[in-house]
Amino acid sequence: MTTPQVVVHRDKELMAQAAAARLITKIVDAQAARGTASVVLTGGRNGNGLLAALATAPARDAVDWSRIDLWWGDERYVPAADPERNHVQAREALLDAVPVDPARVHAMPASDGPYGDDVDAAAASYAEELRKASRPEDHGPVPRFDVLMLGVGPDTHVASLFPEHPASRESERTVVGVHGAPKPPPTRISLTLPAIRAAREVWLLAAGEDKAGAVAIALGGAGEVQAPAAAAYGRSRTLWLLDRAAAAKLPPAMYPPASA
Repeated sequence: MTTPQVVVHRDKELMAQAAAARLITKIVDAQAARGTASVVLTGGRNGNGLLAALATAPARDAVDWSRIDLWWGDERYVPAADPERNHVQAREALLDAVPVDPARVHAMPASDGPYGDDVDAAAASYAEELRKASRPEDHGPVPRFDVLMLGVGPDTHVASLFPEHPASRESERTVVGVHGAPKPPPTRISLTLPAIRAAREVWLLAAGEDKAGAVAIALGGAGEVQAPAAAAYGRSRTLWLLDRAAAAKLPPAMYPPASA
């Protein structure tokens, strides 16, 4: 478990721009070191804000977009063209504007795909896709993602792992079907905590005063079932990227004053 690092930016726009610049650097460094990069995207207002900032970032084209694998931390189990899907929103925010290799954009299955209403079979298929992409040096059933990004919900959920929900207790499988989620739609697919923790770096994004309570709970030592965000950490780094509003309930000693 890595000790969380907290960086606080003035507002959500600056947070998105700074996170986009940080992500470009990580991708370029990974491609220089290993030839490719592997990133897990997140949806929601902060995840999509980061992608939109990345689309307009001056250094965007420093990334070799043909040599990056893109995965998702969770997805709403709705039809493929549904505008609520994280994959659809990511395409609108960034992916349609950069020359990604379609074969390396790993969208989670949709409800109008080959698995129909069987979200558990759909989740198992994504787990198998991850397993096939894992290399011997990854030492596990999923790739060792360079960066895995997660939005933090007001209830401390990350991906589609909700407090006290069965999916947040999963310790073996890497991907699960989520039934009866407290946030619509109720049926989803999600990476589990074991898959999340395989990443080299985990970045948790939160902006807005409605996230302040969740941030304080997750960074205050809460248990993983009660606060899934508290249990999301990377192998080498765990980074919380916040705006001032989301950090409002944190002790000032938790982050460097210069970061705000």
